[in-house]
Amino acid sequence: MKSLIRKFILFFLGFILYGVCAFAQIPDGIVLSIQNGNDRQLSEYFNENVELVVLDHDDVYSKSQAQQIVAEFFKQNKPKQFTIIHQGGKDGPQYAIGTLTTSTGVFRVYFLLKAKGNNSYIHQLRIEKQG
Repeated sequence: MKSLIRKFILFFLGFILYGVCAFAQIPDGIVLSIQNGNDRQLSEYFNENVELVVLDHDDVYSKSQAQQIVAEFFKQNKPKQFTIIHQGGKDGPQYAIGTLTTSTGVFRVYFLLKAKGNNSYIHQLRIEKQG
């Protein structure tokens, strides 16, 4: 009986650890900056050039240009809640898809991260009206 309980506890702890590791891929700073509408904090994760699709902006922009576009988006669409609904990638590029609820509606957010040295940088960011 003790052996069965011990196996169950180990299985349960392993399952929890797997879940924590799976969701540890995306830096918390990215999630928090989107949730709070903090363009400056988000731009710290931008690569030098970012493929950006935000409403009517669709091009490759420098880090500073991308920050200005995202700042304008957050100004016009005050974030209320941001939730990651899917993420993937293990070695190399990682991505996340989330739902951003704002004062003006709901948006689908997609970003692609690539590692450079010990850090991950956003290479692509898409914010599109949902529905």
